[in-house]
Amino acid sequence: MKIQNLVLIFTLFAIISCSSDDDDGGVEVVVRDVEEVKAENMEQIETFLETHYYELVDNPENPNFQSIVYREIGEDDTDKEPVMESEFLKSKTVSQLEVDYTLYYLQLREGAETVRKPTYADSVLVTYNGFSLNNRETFDNSPNPVWFDLTNNIIGFYEVMDEFRGSTGIDPDQQNSDGTVVFNDDFGMGSVFIPSGIAYFSAPPPNSGISAYEPIVFNIQLYKSLESDHDRDGIPSWMEDINENRRLNDDDTDGDRVPNFADSDDDGDGVPTREEIDFDEDGNLILPFPDSNGNGTPDYLDPTFPENN
Repeated sequence: MKIQNLVLIFTLFAIISCSSDDDDGGVEVVVRDVEEVKAENMEQIETFLETHYYELVDNPENPNFQSIVYREIGEDDTDKEPVMESEFLKSKTVSQLEVDYTLYYLQLREGAETVRKPTYADSVLVTYNGFSLNNRETFDNSPNPVWFDLTNNIIGFYEVMDEFRGSTGIDPDQQNSDGTVVFNDDFGMGSVFIPSGIAYFSAPPPNSGISAYEPIVFNIQLYKSLESDHDRDGIPSWMEDINENRRLNDDDTDGDRVPNFADSDDDGDGVPTREEIDFDEDGNLILPFPDSNGNGTPDYLDPTFPENN
């Protein structure tokens, strides 16, 4: 099971708008107050961070993939540092539907300084495993690198990816037994602890093992990222977030129900977006965007230009 096949960006809006839903066992789940669940999830996550430590465990299937394993601190573990006290634990605020969430993440390594950070709209090459916070059961994993389009992932996952960087490249002297490559040991590595409000809320994927309103955790290793231009109109997808809310599905300038990042004619004037922007001789996008009539709206978002349409 791959997380890209489990989610759509509009899922959270849909499930919060509903009055009830079914969980894996077919039991009706009444949609709860978002703020109430947020507070409950934060207590669960912070309790976990205060009562657990982490270890790195090698994976024989892939020498690049070291699993981050969390263990509960016992009476004899006086030398173990809770994750909450780790110098590598960080947090950021993520807003969704006018609710602010604290997203904790363990950044064991940011990645190579010379490598770009992905945006929330890019494609990333990662290994990962995901588990539910309460029962610690793994619901999804890929011990070998896999490409993800971040626009098809849950909010809490793609909102943490721009805190990491990829590797400087492939180690030419190593190769895995199955023929896959080995990356230089400078890739980004860490975990993210995701409240249900920016994960699956009341409607986790069927048969996933995730309960309604349950926080989840992903261990992530980032090897590479590519800037995405989903509609190939010459504008990177992250730049098509017109309202700057880090969500792409709600930007639809011409109202044709196709978001700008997937629309090759953003203003619906019959002129392709690519023909209303400028490129240099190497094919690189030139900024700022042309505004031929000087009305403050770039040509590619202005249906009144050209005037003879």
